[in-house]
Amino acid sequence: MKKTTGFDRSKTRNWHPATQAVRGGTWRSEHGETSEALFLTSGYTYDSAEEVAARFAGEAQGMTYSRLQNPTVAMLEERIALMEGAEACRTQATGMAAMTTALLCQLSAGDHIVAAKAAFGSCRWLIDSLCPRFAIETTVVDGRDNDAWEKAIRPNTKVFFFETPANPTMDIVDMRFVCDLAKAHGITTVVDNAFATSALQRPMDFGADVVAYSATKLMEGQGRVLAGAVCASEQFINDVLLPFQRNTGPNLAPFNAWVVMKGLETLDLRARRQSENALAVGKFVEGRVPRILHPGLGSHPQHNLAMSQMAACGPIFSFILEGREQAMGLLNALELVDISNNIGDSRSLCCHPASTTHYGVSAEARADMGVVEGMLRINIGLEDPRDIIADLDQALTKVGL
Repeated sequence: MKKTTGFDRSKTRNWHPATQAVRGGTWRSEHGETSEALFLTSGYTYDSAEEVAARFAGEAQGMTYSRLQNPTVAMLEERIALMEGAEACRTQATGMAAMTTALLCQLSAGDHIVAAKAAFGSCRWLIDSLCPRFAIETTVVDGRDNDAWEKAIRPNTKVFFFETPANPTMDIVDMRFVCDLAKAHGITTVVDNAFATSALQRPMDFGADVVAYSATKLMEGQGRVLAGAVCASEQFINDVLLPFQRNTGPNLAPFNAWVVMKGLETLDLRARRQSENALAVGKFVEGRVPRILHPGLGSHPQHNLAMSQMAACGPIFSFILEGREQAMGLLNALELVDISNNIGDSRSLCCHPASTTHYGVSAEARADMGVVEGMLRINIGLEDPRDIIADLDQALTKVGL
């Protein structure tokens, strides 16, 4: 496929992220299509045996197999890298494939990870259950406590792993401090940025080495496909991550890549409008519930830190009721907001983390994280916030709040 776009590709890195989300990484064929082409192929043909040998040897450019390269997937990877301010990106089949790849590609038996205790349930499973099976030592810390990161460092510490804001407690990690600390000790930082995306927060601007995504969430934005991505330096992507990915195969399908690209075109608009909606809904909820965890509100203990790192608060927050019975009662009373464990969707969604996203985490770990039985996590969508508020109002009233 001929890489022609109608603009000087050397200038694309000077564009602002909202422009890169629409234009970045676009390849056009000789047909001059405006919307990116969808290449549904597993393999490629060659003009000669010598040509394919040269491609496999890395001596000639071109596709060899869609587990390694695909034109549609490559466009998405270039676009995400531009938006992130990264040198390179590789996409994966799911967000958890991205998290697993970002960690295991660089770790070996005897290495040590320090991870923030507040994290998505499956990420905690990686740290608590999978890595120890391969003799990779792990320590979980309160990600909000800068001293805890430093105290956890060992001679064999290779990775700091955290999410900010964290799922579902909305803990905020001081990225500048933690990334600077890591660099001073030769440790690689891996940041899960799914709650914000590059539209609201760019961890590499604060010194992060690797940024990992569930692109299923805000990037895709409409709950249609699964996807993941890892951004880093060219050296890390090509020399550390790619050998793991090419031989284990957690690759993204071209159709899913194409759908995510279409989602990225409206990411900046959606992320900012959903943040505005979430702030309006959060202000209402704050006056009705025992406790709310919303980084955009002044009541959040890390509000100032969050707003110093994020362009807006994001669409997701949590609130805590008196127990599971009341939380389940509210979910069952909702009429507009859907009960769903997804996030980043253009629709408003709400779930009970202790029985869904964090069900696989031990009760002790949930308690340590603060994922209590009365917690609900809500994703505020693109509906009129007045309608969301009205639905929450009637549901809260039904459960006595």
